[in-house]
Amino acid sequence: MKAAVTVKENYEFRRIYRKGRSAVCPYLVVYCLKNRAGGSRLGVTVSKKLGHAVVRNRVRRRIRELYRLNRDKMQSGWDVIIVGRSRSIGGSFQKMTEAYLDCLRRLSLLREEDA
Repeated sequence: MKAAVTVKENYEFRRIYRKGRSAVCPYLVVYCLKNRAGGSRLGVTVSKKLGHAVVRNRVRRRIRELYRLNRDKMQSGWDVIIVGRSRSIGGSFQKMTEAYLDCLRRLSLLREEDA
């Protein structure tokens, strides 16, 4: 993923946590905030409580893949932060996808034809 489409800075994460909306599911937590740019950006957070670096990196890869595969179903112009939870370690990718789309639906981030 290009650096231009990711949220990197700590102050950006804090702003989205503070001012944005959130949706929670057993596999992940999704925070979102409308941005002024035309495109959407992704930020991924995984706590050290989930395990060692190999485990956390696997969860990050799965989350980035979730975002990549469903990006065309989302409205553009949003900053999205996805926080991996403990069930995302051993959960099936299909259930993670369903949970992610459910969170997007609750946040009204899905395009009209996909909702």
